[in-house]
Amino acid sequence: QVQLVESGGGLVQAGGSLRLSCAASGRTFSSYAMGWFRQAPGKEREFVAAINWSGSTTYYADSVKGRFAISRGNAKNTVYLQMHSLNPEDTAVYYCAARFTSVVSTTLSDFRSWGQGTQVTVSS
Repeated sequence: QVQLVESGGGLVQAGGSLRLSCAASGRTFSSYAMGWFRQAPGKEREFVAAINWSGSTTYYADSVKGRFAISRGNAKNTVYLQMHSLNPEDTAVYYCAARFTSVVSTTLSDFRSWGQGTQVTVSS
């Protein structure tokens, strides 16, 4: 198992930027594919971005492509989500998730360990 703790959320004006971090416990973090998902009020949790074990492969939802960037620092057991050009539609709780394999996935059910989430609110 791996425990995940997100941080970096907050309130930002439209057009602003935020950087989310997800700290993972466990010695096998570097072998896991990681992902970011989000859930807005009244909506289902949706895929945002994912990265394979080495960081060489990334995927993004169409809604964030070109604005968000996922990266990881395996030496620090941390995965990041850099968000630029935020708009009110990006308001949601953002969750970090781990997949217990090195292969990247965009499917929510493929991820087995989840953090508690961090709130991102974008004001217009």
